[in-house]
Amino acid sequence: MHEHTLPRRLLLASPAMLLALGASAQTSAQTPAARDIVVAADRVRNPGQAYRVTSTLTEYVSGRARDSNVLSVYAKEGPRSGQFRNLIRYIQPPRDAGKIVLLDNNVMWFYDPASKTSVRISPQQRLIGQASIGDVLTVNFAIDYTAELTGSETVQDAARKERVCHRLDMKAATALANYARVEYWIEKESNLPIKAKFYADSGRLLKILYYRGFSNWLDRIRPAEAVIIDAVDTSLATTVTFSEPRYQEIPDIWFQRDYLPRLVLD
Repeated sequence: MHEHTLPRRLLLASPAMLLALGASAQTSAQTPAARDIVVAADRVRNPGQAYRVTSTLTEYVSGRARDSNVLSVYAKEGPRSGQFRNLIRYIQPPRDAGKIVLLDNNVMWFYDPASKTSVRISPQQRLIGQASIGDVLTVNFAIDYTAELTGSETVQDAARKERVCHRLDMKAATALANYARVEYWIEKESNLPIKAKFYADSGRLLKILYYRGFSNWLDRIRPAEAVIIDAVDTSLATTVTFSEPRYQEIPDIWFQRDYLPRLVLD
């Protein structure tokens, strides 16, 4: 075949078919890749530089508060991995004050200052109510999951407001991924994360999460609260409220397990 010879199927194509092919190619070019959508939502959820925030977790049963935890979360993006390193310090209740969770290089450690020992733990370890340790970490979903764009859908957010969203199906891609699979809804217009469903390895739906309380903090509109609802018993819910956010320089040495006994956090 000469260099400029066209395929026979294309030569026989009708003008209508050619127009359809052109429209399809244009639509494909204008549709953002699934990973780009998740990256955009990650930037909404996570500040682009080292910061700290107070996370208050409250467990509810049939609308009544039953238990609560207060944590200080320190997060800094790793220069090579692109994933965040995290320090979580327990503030409340008093019996847990001073305990620390360290996440670095996909390994998580729990440190108890009373015994001055650290033990390796899983991000699936329950924290309070429907929230696990992994649910309060600052993480980039675009790194921990492989995403597929499955369509567009109008869903109700936590305030029952309708949002036109990208719908994505995400599967765990790293050991740090807290769940085997996640269905994720991200608003098309703003890249705001709206809703997520989390699944176990068996395929069982574990919990449903809504982001809400969108407000301007650390230089852009971000969710100020997450609501986690038990997938089996919807009367069980846990809220995670973010407050007192601020940028803060965090030394790399803070993320070393051997340094935890000497770590002093204000």
